[in-house]
Amino acid sequence: METDDALDGAPTADTAARVREVIAAAGVSQREFARRVVMDPSKLSRSLSGTRRFTAAELARIADEGRVDVGRLLGGRTREQAAAPTAGLEGGRPLQIVRETVRLIAEHGFHAVRVADIARACATSSAAIHYHFPGRAELLEAAVRWCMDEDTARRAARLAEADDAAAELHQLIALQTPRTAQQRRQWAVWLDLWAEAARSTAVGRLHSEYYRQWRETVADVVRRGVEQGVFRAGSDPRAAALTLTALIDGLATHVLSVSGPESATAADAMHAALTTHVTHTILAP
Repeated sequence: METDDALDGAPTADTAARVREVIAAAGVSQREFARRVVMDPSKLSRSLSGTRRFTAAELARIADEGRVDVGRLLGGRTREQAAAPTAGLEGGRPLQIVRETVRLIAEHGFHAVRVADIARACATSSAAIHYHFPGRAELLEAAVRWCMDEDTARRAARLAEADDAAAELHQLIALQTPRTAQQRRQWAVWLDLWAEAARSTAVGRLHSEYYRQWRETVADVVRRGVEQGVFRAGSDPRAAALTLTALIDGLATHVLSVSGPESATAADAMHAALTTHVTHTILAP
């Protein structure tokens, strides 16, 4: 995916230096900039170090975020940008495309969403979508990465509100229980991406990395709880995290299968089951 539209003629060192200037001007960390342009941080790092070439789509997103012309990054004249002006868009055109893609996936499923549908939702052209994301595979990978980043940010915000590890764990349970429309949309996207992960190597790797981070978050909370004395002494953090996250996934899948007024009852039952599990297996007596 990254070799098909690599810019073989671009002077890698000069381009990397100009991208560094754009990142510096943005006033954010390299990892945060990668998040904003929906790019794997390791790929950005390798491209900046000269061991990997930027693709045309990546440079388009970098230019869009930095409000510069792609030609400036390449050090010469380049094709005219197909995307419409993005000065009025929060996060720029690439993030708008990704957000609308995620919304449409939640509503219709990934394979039912066409590029034309995304373009219509973004009030732009299909050419603009392809300019930033040449293929469906790259667009799906960007959507998965954006969902991962958003979910991680929400978890961090919830954990910051808690007084101790027990409260942290209850916050995580509340966050993962699909009660609100937004939480149900988030889970609908994850269910669709799970199925795609079984077919796509790139999405599968992202899926595995996300779950590694998610389980590690839960394991860290359990470790803190044992140290604080609010969780059972001798609890195995990794085993507890594996069991709890698997229980969350199974129960959430059931909740998503229920619609109408019964969905609220199913969500309440899920929350109660998770709370009972934590009380009887993790919390200190």
